[in-house]
Amino acid sequence: MFNVSATLHCLAWRLDKKSLRQLSLIAQALLAMTGRVTMLGISRWTEKGGSYRTVQRFFNAKLLWCELQWCLLRSQLLTEDDIYLLAGDNAVRHLRTLADQVPAEADQLS
Repeated sequence: MFNVSATLHCLAWRLDKKSLRQLSLIAQALLAMTGRVTMLGISRWTEKGGSYRTVQRFFNAKLLWCELQWCLLRSQLLTEDDIYLLAGDNAVRHLRTLADQVPAEADQLS
């Protein structure tokens, strides 16, 4: 298996040491797992330092996933000569925003 820590090293400027270590443990466990992926399963596949509570704390942490994913893409995949198409899914956020605006507009029509 390749060295996950070396691949995730580019995230060191965005994550504190503890979160980076936890992400490395979880990523290694996810790559080794087969079948059902649960927090309990992840904790069983991690090495020392990857208890169930540690996995819970990591997934409850507020992380800027868009920035982390962009950092990984930029450091591992992007080259100057290639063209890339990036897409995201913000539909849930926009639907919530629209749903919040509908009652206010309906009151104005009456």
